[in-house]
This record gives sequence, structure tokens and C-alpha cells, in this order.
Amino acid sequence: QVRLVESGGGLVQAGGSLRLSCVASGRTFSMYAMGWFRQVPGKEREFVLAITWSAGRIYYADSVKGRFTISRDSAKKTVFLQMDSLKPEDTAVYYCAAADISGPLYYRRTYKYWGQGTQVTVSS
Repeated sequence: QVRLVESGGGLVQAGGSLRLSCVASGRTFSMYAMGWFRQVPGKEREFVLAITWSAGRIYYADSVKGRFTISRDSAKKTVFLQMDSLKPEDTAVYYCAAADISGPLYYRRTYKYWGQGTQVTVSS
């Protein structure tokens, strides 16, 4: 089992920045990749960014390219989501996820483990 705990959400004005963190614990040696998804009420959970754990390859959703970045601290088993130039449409609950097998990283079913989510609200 892998446990994921997110932090760093909050309220920010449009154009501002936030940094989310996700700490993994448990059987982290089996992780292939970690990703971030987001969800608003009434809509499906959508892919934001992902990073493969060993190679550090990064995958972006077009909607956040140039504004969001993902990074990892392997020693601390932590992945970060840096969000800049935030827009009101970025408002959502952001979820951290971990995959222990390879697969399409934009596809939520690739991920086996999920955090509890953290709310990000961007005011206009």
C-alpha cells in the first residue's frame, strides 16, 4: 500500500501562485509515476500533470502547459505542483495519485493510489 497526503491548497487571486505538496509513504519503492488530477463538482476528474519516478519524465495537460510545473524530491518521497498565473477556471479539488505500473499517465485508471484532495480556489 502507498499512502498519499496532499497539502498547500487555499484561496488565491487570479494571477497568483500556489504550491501543492504530496508526500508518499508505505511501499513507495514500487511507484512508477505520480500525478496530479483535479475535479470540480459535476465533472469528471481531469489530468493535470504527471512525472515518472525514476526517469523524471513529465507529462502535461494542454490547459496548464506554461503555467504549472511538477517536480519531485526522491529522498523525501514528495512530489510538488507549482501553479503560477492561476485562473478562476483552475478552481478545483486537486488530487495526488500514484501508479505502480506503467500506463497512459493522463488516464486516471492507471493510478492505484489517491490522496484525499486539497481545495484550490482562484478568485477573479
